[in-house]
Amino acid sequence: MKIAAAQTVVSSDIASNGKAIRQVLIDAAEDGVRLVTFCEGALSGYSKAQIADPDDWLSFDWKMHEAELRSIAAFCARLNIFAVVGGAHKLSAADRPHNSLYVISAGGDLLTRYDKRYLSNSEINDWYTPGAEPTVFEVDGYRFGCAICIESQFPEVFMEYERLRVDAVLFSSYGIPEHFQIALRAHASLNCMWISASTPAQKAPKGPAGIIGPDGKWVALCPASMTSGYSVSILDRDDPLYDVPLHKARPWRSNARHGEIYREKMVIDPRSRSRSEY
Repeated sequence: MKIAAAQTVVSSDIASNGKAIRQVLIDAAEDGVRLVTFCEGALSGYSKAQIADPDDWLSFDWKMHEAELRSIAAFCARLNIFAVVGGAHKLSAADRPHNSLYVISAGGDLLTRYDKRYLSNSEINDWYTPGAEPTVFEVDGYRFGCAICIESQFPEVFMEYERLRVDAVLFSSYGIPEHFQIALRAHASLNCMWISASTPAQKAPKGPAGIIGPDGKWVALCPASMTSGYSVSILDRDDPLYDVPLHKARPWRSNARHGEIYREKMVIDPRSRSRSEY
Protein backbone atom coordinates (compact mmCIF):
# COMPACT_ATOMS: atom_id res chain seq x y z
CA MET A 1 0.00 0.00 0.00
CA LYS A 2 1.10 3.56 -0.67
CA ILE A 3 1.45 5.97 2.27
CA ALA A 4 2.42 9.63 2.44
CA ALA A 5 4.02 11.98 4.96
CA ALA A 6 2.60 15.48 4.56
CA GLN A 7 4.29 18.86 4.86
CA THR A 8 1.88 21.80 5.17
CA VAL A 9 2.00 25.34 6.54
CA VAL A 10 0.52 25.41 10.05
CA SER A 11 -0.91 28.67 11.37
CA SER A 12 -3.26 29.97 14.05
CA ASP A 13 -6.05 29.99 11.45
CA ILE A 14 -7.86 26.65 11.88
CA ALA A 15 -9.86 27.10 8.68
CA SER A 16 -6.69 27.72 6.64
CA ASN A 17 -5.05 24.67 8.20
CA GLY A 18 -8.08 22.58 7.30
CA LYS A 19 -8.04 23.84 3.73
CA ALA A 20 -4.36 22.89 3.36
CA ILE A 21 -5.06 19.40 4.74
CA ARG A 22 -7.96 18.83 2.35
CA GLN A 23 -5.89 19.94 -0.66
CA VAL A 24 -3.15 17.46 0.19
CA LEU A 25 -5.77 14.72 0.52
CA ILE A 26 -7.12 15.56 -2.94
CA ASP A 27 -3.67 15.47 -4.50
CA ALA A 28 -2.63 12.32 -2.65
CA ALA A 29 -5.80 10.46 -3.61
CA GLU A 30 -5.17 11.26 -7.27
CA ASP A 31 -1.67 9.83 -6.74
CA GLY A 32 -3.07 6.53 -5.45
CA VAL A 33 -2.08 7.14 -1.83
CA ARG A 34 -4.07 5.14 0.70
CA LEU A 35 -3.04 6.93 3.92
CA VAL A 36 -1.64 10.40 4.65
CA THR A 37 -0.12 11.52 7.96
CA PHE A 38 -0.06 15.20 8.89
CA CYS A 39 2.13 16.89 11.48
CA GLU A 40 1.64 17.60 15.15
CA GLY A 41 -0.98 20.33 15.54
CA ALA A 42 -1.61 20.38 11.78
CA LEU A 43 -5.22 21.47 12.30
CA SER A 44 -5.31 23.15 15.72
CA GLY A 45 -1.88 24.74 15.60
CA TYR A 46 0.75 23.87 18.18
CA SER A 47 0.76 25.75 21.50
CA LYS A 48 4.24 27.21 21.46
CA ALA A 49 3.94 28.50 17.93
CA GLN A 50 0.32 29.33 17.13
CA ILE A 51 -1.95 29.30 20.15
CA ALA A 52 -1.84 32.73 21.80
CA ASP A 53 -2.51 31.61 25.35
CA PRO A 54 -2.23 27.84 25.85
CA ASP A 55 -3.01 28.35 29.56
CA ASP A 56 -6.45 29.57 28.54
CA TRP A 57 -7.88 26.82 26.35
CA LEU A 58 -11.40 28.13 26.99
CA SER A 59 -10.66 30.82 24.38
CA PHE A 60 -9.75 28.23 21.75
CA ASP A 61 -12.31 27.86 18.94
CA TRP A 62 -13.33 24.25 19.61
CA LYS A 63 -16.44 24.50 17.42
CA MET A 64 -14.34 25.48 14.41
CA HIS A 65 -11.85 22.72 15.19
CA GLU A 66 -14.60 20.07 15.28
CA ALA A 67 -16.23 21.47 12.13
CA GLU A 68 -12.93 21.24 10.24
CA LEU A 69 -12.32 17.70 11.47
CA ARG A 70 -15.76 16.69 10.22
CA SER A 71 -15.08 18.37 6.88
CA ILE A 72 -11.78 16.48 6.57
CA ALA A 73 -13.61 13.25 7.42
CA ALA A 74 -16.13 13.95 4.67
CA PHE A 75 -13.26 14.41 2.20
CA CYS A 76 -11.74 11.10 3.32
CA ALA A 77 -15.02 9.37 2.56
CA ARG A 78 -15.34 11.08 -0.82
CA LEU A 79 -11.75 10.29 -1.78
CA ASN A 80 -11.57 6.82 -0.16
CA ILE A 81 -8.41 7.73 1.75
CA PHE A 82 -7.25 7.49 5.37
CA ALA A 83 -5.91 10.56 7.18
CA VAL A 84 -3.97 10.95 10.43
CA VAL A 85 -4.42 14.56 11.54
CA GLY A 86 -2.65 16.36 14.38
CA GLY A 87 -4.85 18.48 16.63
CA ALA A 88 -5.76 19.24 20.22
CA HIS A 89 -8.46 17.13 21.90
CA LYS A 90 -10.79 18.85 24.35
CA LEU A 91 -11.31 17.36 27.81
CA SER A 92 -13.42 18.92 30.55
CA ALA A 93 -13.41 22.66 31.10
CA ALA A 94 -10.99 22.29 34.01
CA ASP A 95 -8.44 20.14 32.20
CA ARG A 96 -5.91 20.91 29.53
CA PRO A 97 -6.49 19.05 26.23
CA HIS A 98 -4.53 16.14 24.85
CA ASN A 99 -2.00 16.68 22.07
CA SER A 100 -3.47 14.17 19.65
CA LEU A 101 -3.55 12.45 16.29
CA TYR A 102 -7.03 11.79 14.89
CA VAL A 103 -7.18 8.68 12.71
CA ILE A 104 -9.94 9.10 10.12
CA SER A 105 -10.96 6.14 7.98
CA ALA A 106 -11.58 6.02 4.24
CA GLY A 107 -15.26 5.75 5.13
CA GLY A 108 -15.16 9.11 6.91
CA ASP A 109 -15.34 7.68 10.44
CA LEU A 110 -13.15 8.57 13.40
CA LEU A 111 -11.37 5.23 13.63
CA THR A 112 -9.35 6.01 16.76
CA ARG A 113 -7.16 8.69 18.34
CA TYR A 114 -3.63 8.76 19.72
CA ASP A 115 -2.86 11.04 22.66
CA LYS A 116 0.79 11.99 23.15
CA ARG A 117 2.13 10.24 26.23
CA TYR A 118 5.65 11.58 26.70
CA LEU A 119 5.18 15.34 26.86
CA SER A 120 7.98 17.90 26.93
CA ASN A 121 8.66 19.93 30.06
CA SER A 122 6.67 22.90 28.73
CA GLU A 123 3.81 20.70 27.59
CA ILE A 124 3.38 18.79 30.83
CA ASN A 125 3.61 21.89 33.02
CA ASP A 126 1.72 24.44 30.93
CA TRP A 127 -0.09 23.15 27.85
CA TYR A 128 -1.38 19.58 27.61
CA THR A 129 -2.62 16.53 29.49
CA PRO A 130 -0.65 13.33 28.75
CA GLY A 131 -2.21 10.30 27.13
CA ALA A 132 -2.07 6.83 28.64
CA GLU A 133 -1.67 4.12 26.02
CA PRO A 134 -0.39 3.25 22.54
CA THR A 135 -2.69 3.26 19.54
CA VAL A 136 -2.65 0.54 16.89
CA PHE A 137 -4.93 0.33 13.86
CA GLU A 138 -4.99 -1.63 10.61
CA VAL A 139 -5.40 -0.61 6.98
CA ASP A 140 -5.41 -3.13 4.14
CA GLY A 141 -3.63 -5.74 6.24
CA TYR A 142 -0.88 -3.40 7.49
CA ARG A 143 -0.65 -2.43 11.16
CA PHE A 144 0.17 1.13 12.22
CA GLY A 145 1.19 2.82 15.45
CA CYS A 146 1.43 6.52 16.25
CA ALA A 147 4.01 8.74 17.97
CA ILE A 148 4.47 12.48 18.37
CA CYS A 149 7.49 14.80 18.47
CA ILE A 150 9.68 14.34 21.58
CA GLU A 151 8.59 10.70 21.74
CA SER A 152 11.29 10.17 19.12
CA GLN A 153 13.67 10.37 22.09
CA PHE A 154 12.04 7.43 23.90
CA PRO A 155 13.14 4.05 22.47
CA GLU A 156 10.50 2.27 24.56
CA VAL A 157 7.75 3.80 22.42
CA PHE A 158 9.06 2.12 19.27
CA MET A 159 10.02 -1.13 21.02
CA GLU A 160 6.47 -1.35 22.34
CA TYR A 161 5.07 -0.96 18.83
CA GLU A 162 7.45 -3.68 17.61
CA ARG A 163 6.01 -6.01 20.27
CA LEU A 164 2.54 -5.02 19.10
CA ARG A 165 3.53 -6.20 15.60
CA VAL A 166 3.11 -2.88 13.78
CA ASP A 167 4.53 -2.53 10.28
CA ALA A 168 4.95 1.24 10.47
CA VAL A 169 4.94 4.03 13.03
CA LEU A 170 3.29 7.26 11.89
CA PHE A 171 5.37 9.99 13.52
CA SER A 172 4.05 13.56 13.59
CA SER A 173 6.14 16.44 14.88
CA TYR A 174 6.35 20.20 14.97
CA GLY A 175 9.81 20.04 13.44
CA ILE A 176 12.23 17.18 12.77
CA PRO A 177 15.68 18.48 13.81
CA GLU A 178 18.81 16.45 13.15
CA HIS A 179 18.82 14.59 16.48
CA PHE A 180 15.21 13.53 15.82
CA GLN A 181 16.22 12.29 12.36
CA ILE A 182 19.09 10.25 13.81
CA ALA A 183 16.83 8.71 16.45
CA LEU A 184 14.07 7.88 13.97
CA ARG A 185 16.49 6.15 11.60
CA ALA A 186 17.83 4.14 14.52
CA HIS A 187 14.33 3.16 15.71
CA ALA A 188 13.39 2.05 12.18
CA SER A 189 16.53 -0.04 11.81
CA LEU A 190 16.56 -1.56 15.31
CA ASN A 191 12.87 -2.48 15.18
CA CYS A 192 12.77 -3.28 11.45
CA MET A 193 9.77 -1.07 10.66
CA TRP A 194 8.83 1.81 8.41
CA ILE A 195 8.56 5.26 10.02
CA SER A 196 6.65 8.06 8.33
CA ALA A 197 7.66 11.52 9.61
CA SER A 198 5.49 14.62 9.06
CA THR A 199 6.37 18.25 9.83
CA PRO A 200 5.10 21.81 9.19
CA ALA A 201 6.43 23.41 6.02
CA GLN A 202 7.91 26.31 8.00
CA LYS A 203 10.11 23.85 9.93
CA ALA A 204 11.15 21.82 6.86
CA PRO A 205 14.52 23.57 6.26
CA LYS A 206 15.81 21.82 9.41
CA GLY A 207 14.28 18.50 8.41
CA PRO A 208 11.58 17.90 5.77
CA ALA A 209 8.81 15.31 5.87
CA GLY A 210 9.84 11.87 4.73
CA ILE A 211 9.61 8.11 5.13
CA ILE A 212 12.26 5.75 6.50
CA GLY A 213 12.45 2.10 5.48
CA PRO A 214 12.91 -0.92 7.80
CA ASP A 215 16.65 -0.76 7.06
CA GLY A 216 16.93 2.70 8.63
CA LYS A 217 17.41 4.58 5.36
CA TRP A 218 15.29 7.42 4.01
CA VAL A 219 13.26 6.19 1.05
CA ALA A 220 11.41 9.47 0.40
CA LEU A 221 11.88 13.11 1.38
CA CYS A 222 9.96 16.29 0.56
CA PRO A 223 11.94 19.24 -0.78
CA ALA A 224 12.75 21.51 2.16
CA SER A 225 11.21 24.43 0.27
CA MET A 226 7.86 22.72 -0.35
CA THR A 227 5.03 24.66 1.32
CA SER A 228 2.30 22.09 0.69
CA GLY A 229 2.85 18.52 -0.39
CA TYR A 230 3.95 15.09 0.68
CA SER A 231 6.53 12.35 0.25
CA VAL A 232 5.42 8.85 -0.75
CA SER A 233 6.55 5.29 -0.14
CA ILE A 234 5.05 1.89 -0.82
CA LEU A 235 4.79 -0.55 2.06
CA ASP A 236 5.57 -4.02 0.74
CA ARG A 237 6.59 -6.82 3.09
CA ASP A 238 7.72 -8.87 0.08
CA ASP A 239 10.08 -6.23 -1.31
CA PRO A 240 13.46 -8.04 -1.76
CA LEU A 241 15.19 -4.89 -0.50
CA TYR A 242 13.77 -5.56 2.96
CA ASP A 243 14.06 -9.33 3.08
CA VAL A 244 16.78 -9.25 5.75
CA PRO A 245 15.25 -6.65 8.12
CA LEU A 246 11.67 -7.90 7.84
CA HIS A 247 12.01 -11.67 7.46
CA LYS A 248 15.30 -12.43 9.17
CA ALA A 249 16.40 -9.70 11.58
CA ARG A 250 13.00 -8.77 13.04
CA PRO A 251 11.84 -12.27 14.04
CA TRP A 252 15.32 -13.20 15.27
CA ARG A 253 15.63 -10.05 17.39
CA SER A 254 12.18 -10.60 18.85
CA ASN A 255 13.22 -14.10 19.88
CA ALA A 256 16.56 -12.86 21.20
CA ARG A 257 14.92 -10.17 23.34
CA HIS A 258 13.00 -12.87 25.21
CA GLY A 259 16.40 -14.30 26.13
CA GLU A 260 15.68 -18.02 26.03
CA ILE A 261 18.11 -18.69 23.16
CA TYR A 262 20.87 -17.40 25.46
CA ARG A 263 19.71 -18.95 28.71
CA GLU A 264 19.63 -22.44 27.19
CA LYS A 265 23.27 -22.07 26.14
CA MET A 266 24.59 -20.82 29.48
CA VAL A 267 26.89 -23.10 31.50
CA ILE A 268 28.01 -23.51 35.10
CA ASP A 269 31.72 -23.22 34.68
CA PRO A 270 34.27 -21.87 37.17
CA ARG A 271 36.19 -20.10 34.41
CA SER A 272 32.97 -18.38 33.39
CA ARG A 273 32.17 -17.22 36.90
CA SER A 274 35.66 -15.99 37.76
CA ARG A 275 36.42 -12.34 36.96
CA SER A 276 39.98 -12.35 38.29
CA GLU A 277 41.87 -14.58 35.85
CA TYR A 278 43.03 -14.36 32.28
